[in-house]
Amino acid sequence: MFVKAIANLAVASFIGSHPAVAAKAAKPLAIACNQYPWFTFLQRQGRNWSADLDNSLREFTQSGLTGYEPIIEAAKDISLLAPLLKKYNLQMRSLYVNSVLHKPEEIEKSIYSVVAIAEAATAVGTQIIVTNPSPIRWGGPEDKDDKQLELQAAALGKLGKELRKRDILLAYHTHDPEMRNAAREFHHMMLHTDPKDVSLCLDAHWIYRGSGNSQVALFDIVRLYGKRISELHLRQSKAGIWTEVFGEGDIDYKRLVKALQTLKVRPHVVLEQAVEKGSPNTLTAIEAHRQSLTYANDLFAGFAN
Repeated sequence: MFVKAIANLAVASFIGSHPAVAAKAAKPLAIACNQYPWFTFLQRQGRNWSADLDNSLREFTQSGLTGYEPIIEAAKDISLLAPLLKKYNLQMRSLYVNSVLHKPEEIEKSIYSVVAIAEAATAVGTQIIVTNPSPIRWGGPEDKDDKQLELQAAALGKLGKELRKRDILLAYHTHDPEMRNAAREFHHMMLHTDPKDVSLCLDAHWIYRGSGNSQVALFDIVRLYGKRISELHLRQSKAGIWTEVFGEGDIDYKRLVKALQTLKVRPHVVLEQAVEKGSPNTLTAIEAHRQSLTYANDLFAGFAN
């Protein structure tokens, strides 16, 4: 049943060696967008994305986007979001959750919370859950020790098994801390989890930034783990600073697309073109995402058939 569900993804199943893959025919590519970039665009205008979610999603759809990846904190958030998804004809194929999987006293509670979210989200068609296991401290320099990494890998695998029972695919996501110390945290999660339970959400720019702005590191990771990529987060920068629009820049995304095609991997594609200190400030969120979507559709045109 799990294989059938993944094969029926509206974005089409990614094709490769992942045990969950059984797509017989590709379907039209539908590019989604995460909530986070809209939060950053509205924040610089002095607005709060969550203060009026109805209006925020109305603007979201005005950019031409039809796929939404929210950041969900609790199962109850799904019931609040469901009517708005229907109102604006938005598909929510994936969602993002935080998790704490390195602390013994937090693991079971965190897994229970994510599973509850998954069970609620199946009602609105969600089939991928992305999680970035929390660091010791967001923005801090502290690194997990070996015992914490072992606990986290075991917990990540357990979470993946629980989600798979519910026809949901778990996608492991990283920011920059996981790339420190020879990327020991990232590699341990990949090497000590079962591919059928834990796939990879490749956030290309966080890997690039976390590796010291290195495309060498990014494409080495694609070579090592490319067959496990179920979702792709898209963000671009110029001279290391995030741009307003997803397009040409520091990361060679045309090369990345070719690498995925060579691997016969067709992931769920999610825009995450956020702004930060130093980013240009010339476009509204609607204008920027409309341009980003146009570029992304052209970039991934070969995936739609």
